[in-house]
Amino acid sequence: LQIVESGGGLVQPGGSLRLSCALSGGTLDRYAIGWFRQAPGKEREGILCAISNDGGTKSTDSVKGRFTISRNRAKNTVYLQMNSLKPESTAVYYCGAEPNEDKCVIGPGIPLVRYGYWGQGTQVTVAL
Repeated sequence: LQIVESGGGLVQPGGSLRLSCALSGGTLDRYAIGWFRQAPGKEREGILCAISNDGGTKSTDSVKGRFTISRNRAKNTVYLQMNSLKPESTAVYYCGAEPNEDKCVIGPGIPLVRYGYWGQGTQVTVAL
């Protein structure tokens, strides 16, 4: 399975950005997908995930109400819509995939190795 993230860039505080996570070599239906971010000098943290079989999603408190995850099965792609961006949202954003059709787990304490497949990340910078 290969993963490619795209859509990052420079955006002003309060602005919006949509990131894409395109899968190849495997079908989206077989994987739970998580979005993660890593700010400079900090550990990578999970922020949202999407469940394969029922389309359910989970998010952490840090992004709840501002970020949403969605998927397009026809394009084998998962999206991260980020609204009301803050300077502290600046980070490299990564997409991870776990072979799991029934649930997804995300948040503090969840080992990153659970997600066995990763993309290269896309930089998001929130600044004036």
